[in-house]
Amino acid sequence: MTMASPLVSKLPSVGTTIFTKMSALAAEKDAINLSQGFPDFPPDARLLARASTAILTGNNQYSPMTGLPMLRDAIAQLVERHYGRIVSSQDEITVTSGASEAIFDAIAALIRDGDEVVLFDPAYDLYEPAVTLAGGICKRVTLTARDFRPDWQAFASLLTDQTRLVIINTPHNPTGSCWQAADLESLWQAIASHDIYVLSDEVYEFIHFGESAVSVHKHAGLSTRSLVVSSFGKSFHLTGWKVGYIIAPAELTVELRKVHQFVSFCTATPLQQALAEHLLALPDASDELGAFYQQKRDVLRRALADSRFTLLPCDGTYFQLLDYSAISDLDDVAFCEWMVDEIGVAAIPVSVFYQQAPEGQRVIRLCFAKEESTLLEAASRLSGL
Repeated sequence: MTMASPLVSKLPSVGTTIFTKMSALAAEKDAINLSQGFPDFPPDARLLARASTAILTGNNQYSPMTGLPMLRDAIAQLVERHYGRIVSSQDEITVTSGASEAIFDAIAALIRDGDEVVLFDPAYDLYEPAVTLAGGICKRVTLTARDFRPDWQAFASLLTDQTRLVIINTPHNPTGSCWQAADLESLWQAIASHDIYVLSDEVYEFIHFGESAVSVHKHAGLSTRSLVVSSFGKSFHLTGWKVGYIIAPAELTVELRKVHQFVSFCTATPLQQALAEHLLALPDASDELGAFYQQKRDVLRRALADSRFTLLPCDGTYFQLLDYSAISDLDDVAFCEWMVDEIGVAAIPVSVFYQQAPEGQRVIRLCFAKEESTLLEAASRLSGL
């Protein structure tokens, strides 16, 4: 009997994600979990009631592959209201099983063997594996503390005839930085004369502090060749529902949907119905999200003001970066493991978001999408270091 050849991994350098590892360690040690990015407070009870009603009244079968029409219509209204952009709910909006699926679908639809994809490091850990599985090659522009601003000359120097896609993320996970309108214009000037698409990860689009949000939706040039990803999980504190959507020009949407129909086909129908009804009943609900999370950010920052950590700027998302150089010489992975054991607080090491982190950078990420009591207790423990 002939034995099968040993399996050769398509992702040999990929293991269990740091988010899973740190959450498991937090549970094992009964630590305060500020690592994985999920809220510890309930969503709007009205939204939960709408989902319950949708389930109990029988809307539990497949939705159309592209998403419930009523939800796609509500998304189109949301985009027009926030960004002044008119998109076709039928031809340009696709509902997906979370933003991660949307990102994966877009990369799989666009990238061919040997295509190059430019990322900005630190980058969300889904991007590169999806590119690798599609046969692409990642090239990276390194962003550095303190402000993590893009270097547009460095970016332009990476572009070649093989560059197919640029992946951007603003507001940015893990750094909490937000791009400015000038950044979008610099991006456009660099790629306008090339056959390059943009995948814009905007899942934290409504969680920004101070200035109004910068979005590809608002840029006339970029919007014609971009796929923009959003997340209801982030906007409505429902990360476990895994409902996202992606907006792209019709010709790109056709290709995206070819992948989507074989990845998930459709997303949970009663959850789509609930979200559509909620958006139609409360069209301004997302307006309050920035102030809601800014209050939580400020609680955490005030509580850590006298600690030995250096707090880096946070202009958006629900993540706060801390520089621990004054506390320890450990690398950030070891420091996060030590913190769980020493004080019972779980965080994420920022180096895991880089292909190669800057030499000597000692920065960790905390999630402040938590109850105030949770944040204050965690800050009290951190301030003891």
